[in-house]
Amino acid sequence: MTYNPAILGYLGRALSFELSAVQQYLSLARLLEIRGMAKAGEKFRREAQEEMQHVDRIIGRMLALGVAPNASCLRPSQLDGALAELVKHVADLEAEIIGFYTQAVNHCHLMEDHENRIFFELLLREEQQHAADISTWWQDVVAGQPTALI
Repeated sequence: MTYNPAILGYLGRALSFELSAVQQYLSLARLLEIRGMAKAGEKFRREAQEEMQHVDRIIGRMLALGVAPNASCLRPSQLDGALAELVKHVADLEAEIIGFYTQAVNHCHLMEDHENRIFFELLLREEQQHAADISTWWQDVVAGQPTALI
């Protein structure tokens, strides 16, 4: 099979973004557990599991296209600040991932690559929902809502 090298580049970068998100979430989960905020830590652990599903699907897509999965660059975890700042770091990362998936969808649309467009659109929708959930959580944390830690 012959595929546009840009699509393979998008898939590799997507893998890097998703693995960076997993690293960020797991690091925050452990950090918050150390700080005695086990419920918030568990929430980040669940978020990491959701991102791992994306990692699995991206790897599957790369293998189906006949390329070896390769995450080229993981971002360092951001672990500075109180809970509100930590959630904001995650919200910023999610916004960046959404922007990236939007670019991938647009590229696939221009290239008339419907199969990969659908693949990236699904990831985009899931990340948009994920970002909305994180945003709501961040607003609850900032507002001091008692449910913000769960």
